[in-house]
Amino acid sequence: MKLSTLPYKGARDFYPEDLRIRKYIFNVVREVVESYGYEEYDAPFIEPIELYQAKSGSEIVADQTYRFIDRGNREVAIRPEMTPSVSRMVAARRQQLAYPLRWYSIPNLWRYERPQRGRFREHWQLNVDIFGVASISAELELIQITNNILRAFGGKPAMFRIKINHRQLLNLLFDEYLGLNPMQSIAMASLIDRSQKILHSEFIDQVDKILTADQRRKSTTEKLLNVMNSHSLDDLPLILKNSEPAQQLRQLLIECAELSIKNVDFNLSIVRGFDYYNGLVFELFDSSIENSRSMLGGGRYDGLVGLFGVETLPTAGFGLGDATLINFLKLHGLMPDMGTSTQIYVVVIGGLISEAMKTATLLRRAGLRVAVDLTSKKLGEQIKTAVKKGIRFVLIIGENEIKSQQYTLRDLIDSSEVKLSIKQIEKLVKGSS
Repeated sequence: MKLSTLPYKGARDFYPEDLRIRKYIFNVVREVVESYGYEEYDAPFIEPIELYQAKSGSEIVADQTYRFIDRGNREVAIRPEMTPSVSRMVAARRQQLAYPLRWYSIPNLWRYERPQRGRFREHWQLNVDIFGVASISAELELIQITNNILRAFGGKPAMFRIKINHRQLLNLLFDEYLGLNPMQSIAMASLIDRSQKILHSEFIDQVDKILTADQRRKSTTEKLLNVMNSHSLDDLPLILKNSEPAQQLRQLLIECAELSIKNVDFNLSIVRGFDYYNGLVFELFDSSIENSRSMLGGGRYDGLVGLFGVETLPTAGFGLGDATLINFLKLHGLMPDMGTSTQIYVVVIGGLISEAMKTATLLRRAGLRVAVDLTSKKLGEQIKTAVKKGIRFVLIIGENEIKSQQYTLRDLIDSSEVKLSIKQIEKLVKGSS
């Protein structure tokens, strides 16, 4: 049987040139997040299914989770997200940890969903969470971090927008203003969360299906559409405009502006699909219509730690996927040239591989990254290998070089050659980096 060379559907092979990109973006985000005092953690790749059934959301658990029975007859799941795991970890040491607690991770996650641009079944995601801060200062710091991450890659404010909303404001909209029952409220929240992905006519049809005939006669659909068309908090009906959630949103907008983060907007369609969000929520969107999907999302989820039988802890966090970030960087021309990290390729004349390896060892001790050709091919073929690998410098070693301790170094950018000692090679190559 002939085996396929393709990876599992929705997963990606990371060849060295692909992995260089992933390592680059992770290094940048680590630097930004750690500059705010966040510490990295990790958790198991597999968790009990109950961990996600508690609060992740019915769609995630029922339709998108890779779940199976292990050999101990336990139902487990490959992690589709990290928030339940970090909440479990914090709950386990609730009394020993120092608050506010700032943690982050970049886990590998799996969801069984339809692969599309910027969305895979397997992906890596930056997760940033702050525990122990009840005020909107937590959300403000998280939004500042998201802004600074994109700025660290060279992103300009015009390239992206951060949209904010409040789950309690939505609750007021559903319960007090529209008079929906709890089941209708859940269905309406899910529909609004999908509203940007479907046609407006389909959205209206779905709204009408959620409402009763009496609610439709009372123009509830029109009332909802009018509210959804609000471009600012001041456009909302009085019962919503004067509410505590609206006041928090106003304050957050003011404080973002004071930090010179002015590409933040109120948007009532921001819901966040997870059941555990209970306060301010936000998403970050690429301004380009070619990549208009949400790149990043998060918000407040105060109740999740308390599900583990400990005192509830105020918490907020966000997640940023690797694929959408890479799309953003490529689309806006922000991805740098990610060539090989190998600095010198040693080509060997006369079969003196052992001697060449000794020379390479001296160069590595000097802090250089060096690969030795071990094939004994002709000189031209070895140099072609260096060119194909994208390595800039070729070091030619033969009997004369070994005797004189003067080595021929060729720069493949301009084809220049010089004879240098080990110390001189070190200085030249490091100066060219």
